[in-house]
Amino acid sequence: MSTHDDGHTVAGWVGCALGAVGALAAGFGVVGWRPGIWLGLGVMVLAVLVTWVLHLAGWGKPPGIRPAGRRGLGIRDAAARAGHPNCFGCRIAGRRAAPVRVS
Repeated sequence: MSTHDDGHTVAGWVGCALGAVGALAAGFGVVGWRPGIWLGLGVMVLAVLVTWVLHLAGWGKPPGIRPAGRRGLGIRDAAARAGHPNCFGCRIAGRRAAPVRVS
C-alpha cells in the first residue's frame, strides 16, 4: 500500500495546472516572445496565491497522510477553517492550530 498523499486535492491540481501554463508562457518569452517572461512569471505567482486560497477554503489538505476514507479529490477539509497543525500556509494566514508533537 502506498503512503503517498501529496497533491491529490483540488488545490494541488489547480495550482499545478496554473504553474504549468505560467512556465509555458515564460518559456515562450525565453525564445523570443517578449511579454511571455513577465506574463509567465505573473501566472506562476497567481498559481501560488490561488493554491493557497483554495487550501484555506478547505480544498487542500493538512501536512501528512490523510485517512483512506478522506483521500478523494472532491472531499473538502472541514478542519481548514481553524488551521492545520504544523502548516506553514495556515500559519501565515493567521490560523494557528495546536502543533502536533512527536515524542
